[in-house]
Amino acid sequence: MSGRRAYAAPASVPPPDVAVVEDVWGEPFDALGTRLRVRREPGAWSDPRQLYEAAAGARALVVRNRTRVTGELLAALPRLALVARAGVGLDNIDVAAADARGVVVVAALGANATSVAEYTLGAALALARRTVPLDRRTRAGGWERDPVRELSGGTWGLLGLGATGLAVARAARALDMRVVAYDPYVRDDDPRLAEYGVRLAALDDTAAAADVLSVHLPATPATRGMVGARLLSLLPPGALLVSAGRGAAVDEEALADALAGGRLGGAALDVRAVEPPSRGRLEDLDNVLLTPHVAGITEQSQRRIARILAEDIERVLTGGAAAHAVGAVDRGREPPHDG
Repeated sequence: MSGRRAYAAPASVPPPDVAVVEDVWGEPFDALGTRLRVRREPGAWSDPRQLYEAAAGARALVVRNRTRVTGELLAALPRLALVARAGVGLDNIDVAAADARGVVVVAALGANATSVAEYTLGAALALARRTVPLDRRTRAGGWERDPVRELSGGTWGLLGLGATGLAVARAARALDMRVVAYDPYVRDDDPRLAEYGVRLAALDDTAAAADVLSVHLPATPATRGMVGARLLSLLPPGALLVSAGRGAAVDEEALADALAGGRLGGAALDVRAVEPPSRGRLEDLDNVLLTPHVAGITEQSQRRIARILAEDIERVLTGGAAAHAVGAVDRGREPPHDG
């Protein structure tokens, strides 16, 4: 943010109450705009000068996952009272710096859990049935009818048992699968384990049991590269991997090795270590499904998120308390699992 205090919005334009600097919108924001001044510049995140000018004087800043809400940015926006994250991951927001400045950070934890769970289940089914490569070959004139595999009766392993992990557990149980999960923040006596039919296990034991392993981890020093060569070697031969938390949790080179060597049956990655990624080995493998960080983006989830954020913005800016405030402590207790 060096030098950004010299930037200023045009003098003829009053400062907004709310600055929306990414592609976040919906009817709740239309309604909010009838009561507060809302400035919408969805591309402002991509340029530091434009970002500052869009947000200058704002009391609330609305972002998705591209805007880097740093301590420097917060210091340059002295009127800011709230940062609203459209999604649940917090790795692009310096929550500690916001806490230190008294800036509330809100995120719709769990609002897209069903969306991510449906993606995760669908991706695993597509891998198991080889849907995408068979579609390509059939379009090219092929007619392959070799047996594929069922998921029913197998074991689904979860890395991360927050709202998304629980939604995935429910879906896997509907396929008559056993569910085992690793999450150091969940206690053995948590009543949700019995409710969702989940057995807690150590990390290695979860991997070793999993016919499907889905990853719903936040990006932290502890999770970076967690799904690497050692953990992948513990998976049963032919196991499937679905990554729908944060891309940094998966060592992509180790994954490419495991896939190319035939140890794993397939992998679906909605999130990558670098987004958008450069073309690499994964893009050339037939047993890989790649999507652009869209697991949590459905019409329904975006309506839920817009409503939650708009309501909390109005609460805070009119002197009330946010219903969905998050911070460093809450983040540690309930790791973010979005898109």
